[in-house]
Amino acid sequence: MRRRFAGGRLARLATIGADGAPRLVPICFVLEADVIHSVVDAKPKRSPRLARLSAVEREPRVSVLVDEWSEDWSRLWWVRADGRARVTAAGAQVLRRLAEKYPQYRLEPPPGPALEITVQRWSGWAP
Repeated sequence: MRRRFAGGRLARLATIGADGAPRLVPICFVLEADVIHSVVDAKPKRSPRLARLSAVEREPRVSVLVDEWSEDWSRLWWVRADGRARVTAAGAQVLRRLAEKYPQYRLEPPPGPALEITVQRWSGWAP
């Protein structure tokens, strides 16, 4: 599961909004053992203070989903990581690994802040 998860290009982060409703956003990420790292990048946003950061500070329980869709259903799979997140600054190693995975970050490293998600439970499915 971890190998498939780590190799995914896009993850979806689920948090709980201030109103108690679930919020789901796509994220770029890297996985180190049982810790997921995602850094706020320079793509246009309304504010660098994203709702996902406020949601994590209010309620650190999150889920992160990586999946593969195909018309050939024998190739479908998904992996979900449930854990606790915290807002932090990204270290040089995390930024380097993100740049290795996403070429866009080589030209414009993400300025941060970062989410660090400690995975407490892995689940998944594949045919």
